Amino acid sequence: MNFIKKAVEGKTDEFVHIQFQKFSKGEFRHKAIIEAKKTGNKYSIKTSPEFANDLVFLMAKKLGENKTKITGAIVSTLDLKEELNFKEIKQFQGVKRYLIDDEMTGNEIISLLEKFPKNFFALSFSVNENILKIKPKAPKSGKPSSKGEETPKADFCSLKTSDSEIAKDFIFECPDFQNAKINHTFFIEKIQIPEELENSKNFVLIREKSRRVGKILRKSEIDNRKIEKAYSFEA
Repeated sequence: MNFIKKAVEGKTDEFVHIQFQKFSKGEFRHKAIIEAKKTGNKYSIKTSPEFANDLVFLMAKKLGENKTKITGAIVSTLDLKEELNFKEIKQFQGVKRYLIDDEMTGNEIISLLEKFPKNFFALSFSVNENILKIKPKAPKSGKPSSKGEETPKADFCSLKTSDSEIAKDFIFECPDFQNAKINHTFFIEKIQIPEELENSKNFVLIREKSRRVGKILRKSEIDNRKIEKAYSFEA
């Protein structure tokens, strides 16, 4: 289940919390963009970068104990030299991109995702007829929206699959679709600081542990039908 579906269904976990951790109070438009198309029994799903880790997890789960060629990058501020078999490290302003070109099992990828959930896994690989491609670079940080802001393209992540359950997970309001475009606006109305940190001066810890409370406005255009719905969430 991807982080948007978890959030709107009230099934928040650590992965969902991390997705919203970077946001301050305010309105954040054009987030978690999805474009999906069905041709025969195959689906093409393109998204903005927010869904990268979810897609990697889904494909790694399919891969399981089997190995396949993995390319791309893992983006982190941590020293992962002892954790990864990487080809090269590129660094800018303290952010490291560990370039990957190796064979790995799905279970190995899941283990890394669970051990380092804050890292950005921009990995590309195939599992049978399922093909995942993600741009091997760091996503932009979350900033409050400005007037006249253009809608970003859903071209950071691309998945080709015949798995209808994955398609339903992303286009959950109308699982039987041909063409779909989804756009989200996050309204962060309250930053809920844990009671034990109310008097703390550790602002990094406060930011990481505080929960964001607000609404997700989901605007969908599915087979020329427009749907708009707001969901309350806490993450």
